[in-house]
Amino acid sequence: EVQLVESGGGLVQPGGSLRLSCLASGLSFDDYAILWFRQAPGKEREGLSCIFASDHSTFYKDSVRGRFTISSDNAKNTVYLQMNNLKPEDPGVYYCGVERGGYYCSGLIARSDYWGQGTQVTVSS
Repeated sequence: EVQLVESGGGLVQPGGSLRLSCLASGLSFDDYAILWFRQAPGKEREGLSCIFASDHSTFYKDSVRGRFTISSDNAKNTVYLQMNNLKPEDPGVYYCGVERGGYYCSGLIARSDYWGQGTQVTVSS
């Protein structure tokens, strides 16, 4: 059974940083792309960033490029999302997802083969 567990969310002031983690189990990690999504209140889920575990190639939504960094520790089956310079428009529930093939990943399409339960990020002074 594939399981994804996100952690690392919390409350941070504007300009602050958080590092989210996504621990995957029940799958051959190297065969997957791992995506980070965000769902803000009243909005649709959006793809923010993605990494291919096989070669660590990455993709970013324009609004987070330069502020967010995705990375993968294949030995730990874990993907991280380092979020710096958080802005008032960044709050929401952050989810990770995994996909075989890379179609969703390369287009940052808000779909996934499997989802985690999400972790809440709040940006407030």
